[in-house]
Amino acid sequence: MSAPTDVSPGAPPAADTPRSDDGPAPLPRPRRRVRQGLSSWSLLRILVVTGSALAVLLVAAAIVGIVGLATLDRHRVELVDRLDPALLTAQQLEAAAIDQETGVRGFVLAPQADLLEPYQRGRADEARTTAELRTLLAGRPEALAELDAVESATATWRTVYAEPALAAAAQGAPAPPVEVGKAAFDRVRGALDAQRNRLLVLRDDARDALGGAADTITVLGAVTLVVIALGVAVLLAWLRRVVVVPTHRLASEVRHVVNGDLEHHVGTAGPREITELAEDVEAMRVLIVRELADTERSRQELDARGRELARSNSDLEQFAYVASHDLQEPLRKVASFCQLLQRRYAGQLDERADQYIEFATDGAKRMQVLINDLLAFSRVGRQGDAMEPVDLGELVDRAVENLAGALDESGGSVTRGELPRVLGAPALLTTVFQNLLGNSLKFRGDDPPQVRVDAERDPDATTERWLLRFRDNGIGIDPEYAERIFVIFQRLHAKDAYPGTGIGLAMCRKIVERHEGQMWLEPTDGSGTTFVVALPVLSDPEPDPEPDPAAEAAP
Repeated sequence: MSAPTDVSPGAPPAADTPRSDDGPAPLPRPRRRVRQGLSSWSLLRILVVTGSALAVLLVAAAIVGIVGLATLDRHRVELVDRLDPALLTAQQLEAAAIDQETGVRGFVLAPQADLLEPYQRGRADEARTTAELRTLLAGRPEALAELDAVESATATWRTVYAEPALAAAAQGAPAPPVEVGKAAFDRVRGALDAQRNRLLVLRDDARDALGGAADTITVLGAVTLVVIALGVAVLLAWLRRVVVVPTHRLASEVRHVVNGDLEHHVGTAGPREITELAEDVEAMRVLIVRELADTERSRQELDARGRELARSNSDLEQFAYVASHDLQEPLRKVASFCQLLQRRYAGQLDERADQYIEFATDGAKRMQVLINDLLAFSRVGRQGDAMEPVDLGELVDRAVENLAGALDESGGSVTRGELPRVLGAPALLTTVFQNLLGNSLKFRGDDPPQVRVDAERDPDATTERWLLRFRDNGIGIDPEYAERIFVIFQRLHAKDAYPGTGIGLAMCRKIVERHEGQMWLEPTDGSGTTFVVALPVLSDPEPDPEPDPAAEAAP
């Protein structure tokens, strides 16, 4: 057998397809070479030929094994199922003849009926064993002739001596001479001995044949195994030459490209599928080289734009921080003088002047609140708060303490379940919880506000995280505003209805995302609002203290 051959792989399989202005050109279609000999064979054809050759070897081995086993089984049946039982039955026939002779001799000496029992039993056993022997020795005329001789000698003995002697003893007459009976029974013994010797010879011949068959099977089995092993080795060597070696060669060519030598040409000889695969890989290599150049150019453009965007965001945050910080002092003066005017000249001017001063004072106060919130928003992510394992239950309790006045004023309550430990910045997370609880107290209905905080593992997330739910019985939020409420300066109510700047929820989401978490509004069936804060599970948490069985509550 010879390995598949192919034309020299020196030339590339396909020319590059020209690029268009709209984007990269499609994968160039490789040119297929005209193949001859084994190189035109497909892998399926090679495997079919190899499998057929192996099947022929196995079928031949099976036929040899079946023939050998059939021969061995035939000799075994001859020995075990026929000759050995025949020998045993012949011994039983001999015992039956001796029983008959013993019964006749005893009855002649003492004519009693019970002494005839061995004779009668012997005749019955003789009939049975003779029939069995004829069945076991069927097809062996020489053995059947010996059996006929035994039957003839036994019948002669009964005719010339046994029957006359029994009749004479029963009548009290003198029996035939003992010498006549002895001579006749000696012929019976001689026939039995001849039959036994014949069966012994047949058994020895069958035993030798069985041993020879076993030896033949052993030799044939060894020869068959050697032939199969050699055939399999030859087939495997051929498969290695025509399939494995070209595959390894192609893999080596591909590894050159994978290791960074993108200019290395990929080509190999072998079966049709392997050479076609090499041509496809070469065409892919050409396209990858071209796409890599485009990707590198795009990456450089993206890097430049990313740096520009980062610089722009930094400038924006710096501007927000500086603007809000620098506006504090002049605004403080405006607010102070407005309040001073209000205190000093209240009631001295007309009603419209007092109203104008009230408008100015209120606007300055609201501006201060807005600037403070904007300053807090800009500081998120700039202060470099250290991350540490924190107990969320303690942070919720701290937020509740900070809202003690609002809780007393509204008559509300905050309860919580057992909360986990996470990795976070305590001050920032406290700010998140305080904002959420404060909103629940602010946007309340007619009933006193009630807030419940619980935590559970997210059963659907691909990464492990905790889901903290803040549920209240307030006025609720329409689901269509679920994303709008997290946009800075976005409000759903008029300023005179509910105070606020529209920065709180935007700052909460920014803090949670800084903790690699998420925050969203969860739809509810009834009234009230449910906010969900998702935070990553602490990878190596410290042992938690024993949980308080009773949920903590604030009045």
